[in-house]
This record gives sequence, C-alpha cells and structure tokens, in this order.
Amino acid sequence: MTATLGRERRPLSELKSAIRAQVTGRAAELTGLSRRIHAHPETAFTEHRAAEWCAGALREAGFAVEAPAYGLDTAFAASVGSGPLTVAIACEYDALPGLGHACGHNLIAAAGVGAALGLAPFADELGLTVRVLGTPAEERGAGKALMLEAGAFDGVDAAMMVHPCPFEMADFRSFALGTLNVTYTGRSAHPSLNPHEGRNAADALTVAQVALGLLRQQLPPEWRVHGITTGAGTAPNAIPARATAEYEIRALAAEDLRELRERVEACFRAGALATGCEVLLERPEPDYLDFRGDPELIALWTANSRALGRAEPVERPPFACTDMGNVSHAVPSIHPVLDISGGSCGPHEEEFAEAAVSPAAEQALLDGAVAMAWTAADFADAKSGVADAKSGLADTTSGMPGVESGATGGA
Repeated sequence: MTATLGRERRPLSELKSAIRAQVTGRAAELTGLSRRIHAHPETAFTEHRAAEWCAGALREAGFAVEAPAYGLDTAFAASVGSGPLTVAIACEYDALPGLGHACGHNLIAAAGVGAALGLAPFADELGLTVRVLGTPAEERGAGKALMLEAGAFDGVDAAMMVHPCPFEMADFRSFALGTLNVTYTGRSAHPSLNPHEGRNAADALTVAQVALGLLRQQLPPEWRVHGITTGAGTAPNAIPARATAEYEIRALAAEDLRELRERVEACFRAGALATGCEVLLERPEPDYLDFRGDPELIALWTANSRALGRAEPVERPPFACTDMGNVSHAVPSIHPVLDISGGSCGPHEEEFAEAAVSPAAEQALLDGAVAMAWTAADFADAKSGVADAKSGLADTTSGMPGVESGATGGA
C-alpha cells in the first residue's frame, strides 16, 4: 500500500469496489437527473436548469461549487479532494434545436456527476483533486474551447467524458471543425427598369457556391464543406441587396483546417469580386480541434470497460466533431463512446432522443460513471510516484517566501 497525503491507502481493488458501490447506490438519483435534463431541453448557452441541477447534486455531496464560472452563465466548476493530481470530468448538457436531446447529452451530464460522486469519498486517499466542469454549448458555440482559454483546465493532469453512440469505441477520433458566416452587401434596383444599377448579392452567393462545387474536386476525400443559404432577397421584383449563408468546414487535423479555410474563403471573395458586392466573413465561434486521445488513459478505460462487461470497442475513422478536441490538445484526455441503440439509430436523429432515456442508455450511464471513476483511480495509482513527488515538493516549499502553505496542484 502507498502512503498518500500522510495516510495509508487501501488496495486499489478494494477502492474500486467501494467506488462502484457509491455509483450504484445513487443509480436512482443519477437516472432521475438524466431524465429531468432530457425532459427540459435547453440549447447552447441557455442551459440554466441543467447546469443548476448538476451543480446542485454536487454541492449537496460536499463539493465546492462555483456557478456561474469562467465567464459563462451556464458553466460551473465543482471540486473535491486535495490531492496533487487533478482529474477533470466534463459534463455536457446542451440540447439540439428542434431535436431535444438527440445527442444524449443528458446522459453525459449524469454520467459525469456519477463518476465524481463515486470518487468523492476516496479522492484524498487516491491522491486526487476531482474537478467537475459543467461545459455548455458543445453543439454550437464551443463552450469547452472558451473555458479552456479562460483557465478551466489549468493544472489538470487528465480530462475525461463519455458520449452515447450506436456502438462502443474507446479510441474516439473526430474531425476538426470550423464555422463561417457569410454576408454579401450589394445594391438594390428594379430588375426591369434599371437592373444595370444593381449589384446582386444573391448572384455573389451563387458564384461562390459554384466555386465551392468546383473546389470539392480538388479536396482530399476527408475534407468537408457544407452549408445553407439563410437569406437571398425578399421579392423577385427587387435585385437583392443582401445575401447570407452559414457554412461549416471539416478536416482530419487542425493544421489541415487552416488550409481549407483559406481556400473556402477565397471562393466567397470571388463571388464578391465577380459581382461588385462587398463580403463580410465572420467566425461565430472558436474552431473545434480534432480529438487526440491519450494512449495511457485509453488503455485504462478499455480494461475497465471490459471489466464491466461492455461490448468490445470498435475502431472507426473520424465521424463527428467535439470541442473536447480542444481540451485534448492541451491536456491528456479520453472521450469514449457507449452504445445505447444497438446501431438502430444515431446522434442527431429523432429516434436517438428516445433512445437516450431507454434502459440501455441508463445502463450505459451507470457503466460510464463507474468506468470513468475507475480510470481516474487507475491513473492515480499509476502516477502515485509523481503524486508523492508533488506532495513532497509542496511540503518542502511550505513556509518559504512567496509560497502559500498547503498549495496543491488544482487551480
């Protein structure tokens, strides 16, 4: 047994059994939380009830809670333990416009809360500080990217979350995603009386879309460009003075995304040049970077998932985007996915919203909570030498000028 924070630690197997008992003992509470969030869907940056329900459950369990946090009204930060190693657990809870929780974020939130509650009584014994972050606006807005920039993940040694899916996957991979809002401004005129005095903003957008269609032939097969026209005139007897569109671009890596953005923006500028209009190109949110899972954490998760009897993970190429990718570029991270539908439906489908409150989904919720907590415990055990060194350094610097007594790794 290893001495941690001045006390003897029980065998890891005993601690993991106790962690599982903590989670399963709160099964009704956790599934109730999931169902409540599911029944009251809130879209990006409006998740006031979901954030408060999650933060409230942690506050009642003795966590120190800050809400709102990091400059976002629907973000929160909760912490427990004072160990030198800090593990962050991300809770997503935003819904899709018109589709509710068809991405299953109600399960992500409840599983994150469950993992934290399972770890809480044993955090100091494991040498952990457990930080739970309520992360709004994953579907649109890149909440985690904003929180990362604001310092939410400072001092974190490992970050994790789980996501529902139609299959099991440990080594999750994602595209990098960029968004682009396009506004063309031209000059209105009568299409019969004086069309030569007009500058057709809708034509500018058409030129750009033709250019994009031709560009696709020259793009690598993994790169994606897709979007919609959101405005292109109000009446056929007036040359449109304004046209707008929203586009997304995707690539396998952040480096590729930068090149793709340059080429796509050139197409939109071509539309303006060809028609004599002006174009405004705006980024409504930070880029979503590609997710890069940490091999050590993936191996720990895989072993724990198997121990719980989950299906064997599959390997798949990137198929989605997440702002957890931004976190993975800064902190060792995992983002495993858990099967809740048996392949019958997938995220962003109406049927998946129904699947997100099914018995299979609620079993995945509890398994995900236990497996995350176990993975955090295994990580702490594997890093116990590093933790002891950090703890010893804190002891030796205690009382020194400029060093606060009792400081630990958590920010």
